[in-house]
Amino acid sequence: MSNFKTSLHNENTFYPQFINDLNECKSEVIIESPFITTKRMKTLFPVLNRLNNRGVKVFIITRDPKEHKSEFEDQSETEIEAFEDVGIQVFLSNSNHHRKLAIIDRRVLWEGSLNILSQTKSKEIMRRLDGGGFARDMFNFLNFKKYIY
Repeated sequence: MSNFKTSLHNENTFYPQFINDLNECKSEVIIESPFITTKRMKTLFPVLNRLNNRGVKVFIITRDPKEHKSEFEDQSETEIEAFEDVGIQVFLSNSNHHRKLAIIDRRVLWEGSLNILSQTKSKEIMRRLDGGGFARDMFNFLNFKKYIY
């Protein structure tokens, strides 16, 4: 493996570093988050929309809203529609989708327990891996090339 950097983050340190990574993104962001809430999207939607407007491909993979309880179903539907309205591609997963990760420019991999598009109060951990081929390995392992070119 080539040189890489790794760091651990909790629910307090994750978002500042993640948003910094998003702001530095050049070509593609893939986010897998089972849940999407309106409260979290108040912070993230403007950043993702700016990327989209810059020509960065943004892909969201999330649980089908029909698999949520009613309050979360409505929030998820609303936020998915907002993504689609601006041209951000959303893939709906079923079968109890639960992975939490992000791949930025196929170079930075975030993985752990934090629901990126919904986290508010829970204690979580995320690992950031920059370089070393980890992001590309995850992309290939999850067979994203079937959907994302």
